[in-house]
Amino acid sequence: MSSFSRWILHEDQKEWFEYLFAVVLNAVFLVVVTLVLWPLDRLALAWDLTKGYWIFWGVLLLTGGLLVLGRRILRLNMDDHFNAYLISASIVSGLVQLGWSAFAAVTIDTYVAASSGWVVALLYAIALVSCWVAYVGVSSLYMGSFYRLVNLGLALVGFVVFCVWPAGGRAIFGWFS
Repeated sequence: MSSFSRWILHEDQKEWFEYLFAVVLNAVFLVVVTLVLWPLDRLALAWDLTKGYWIFWGVLLLTGGLLVLGRRILRLNMDDHFNAYLISASIVSGLVQLGWSAFAAVTIDTYVAASSGWVVALLYAIALVSCWVAYVGVSSLYMGSFYRLVNLGLALVGFVVFCVWPAGGRAIFGWFS
């Protein structure tokens, strides 16, 4: 195990570490959420989040691959077309991040209606943490500090906006759920 840990923590393996960390964090989050929601008889929410994360990872990897393919076809690289490179990745990663924030807000909206005060606060906290977990996933693919800063803001602001306006989340990002 020590040789694997030395290998994964080496600076040359930063990308692999980011991917592995995001996947493990996602799995741990789902296990913890399931254990927290089980006594509250809200296992359906844990199942909805699990299905949502499958879709999220599929969309994240698909859009990332299509972005790389589109850049190759258009011959965009960071050296010659920095602005187009940065803006294209910002748009794609931002849409995926907003998609998860909308999904989390809309999903949690269906469970808070029949809940008491402290359970509502717990459910919103779980949904907010799920946005951070999704942010870590997006950041594993889009590692630049600019993308991380923008996507963290989009995750938090998007979640608040879609909690206040769930119909907008359903209308704009209904494909995500």
